[in-house]
Amino acid sequence: MLRFAKWHIWLGWLIGIPILMWMVTGLFMSARPIDEVRGNHLRLPAGEQSHSLPRQISTDVDYPVKEIQAFVQDGRPVATLTAMDGSVRRIDLESGNPIAPLDEAAARSIVAKQILGGNEITSVRLFEADSVPFDFRRPIPVWQIILDEGTYVYVGRETGQIEAIRTQWWRTFDFMWGLHIMDLQTREKTSHPILIAFAALGVVGSILGCILMFRRRKARAKV
Repeated sequence: MLRFAKWHIWLGWLIGIPILMWMVTGLFMSARPIDEVRGNHLRLPAGEQSHSLPRQISTDVDYPVKEIQAFVQDGRPVATLTAMDGSVRRIDLESGNPIAPLDEAAARSIVAKQILGGNEITSVRLFEADSVPFDFRRPIPVWQIILDEGTYVYVGRETGQIEAIRTQWWRTFDFMWGLHIMDLQTREKTSHPILIAFAALGVVGSILGCILMFRRRKARAKV
């Protein structure tokens, strides 16, 4: 038991900071509902879309298509075609004609119509698929629209849809998530040697602590 107590103390010094970090980051990430973190509360309710979609989608394209999605957008039936290389194109299902990529004015209009406070814009910038901001992390061309209160809204240039909303709380949440999984570089790797090693040491320390509780109980019983 004395040896277990020494191991427990040394493990406590080693894993105390990571455990405290996990507790603090976990508390922060659970402080608000995930829909609010993702900015869904800023989305304005969509109006009635009475236009019906055709039962069959006929497309005439000269490239391999991986996925087709059909929906009503701005009162007209639209399909997005995702190619095997990840690129996306839109077509008008009534005419079959391709829809031009969004320009800055169109991106501003979408944000103004669909986001609370979307008409209060600080800056607008276009990012190509190979140079998107770190907080977006998807390889598609997007318009980044920054609102006055610091919210970033990303509108797909090819999809014509709001692809992501990054509030100030989301950016802090993202940093806390990186600390929580010990991956500040990509913030996506939830399985790597450092995290596994500290988690295993934490388990061992917890087991030793549980064993030592029985030792204290026996000592009190003898008294």
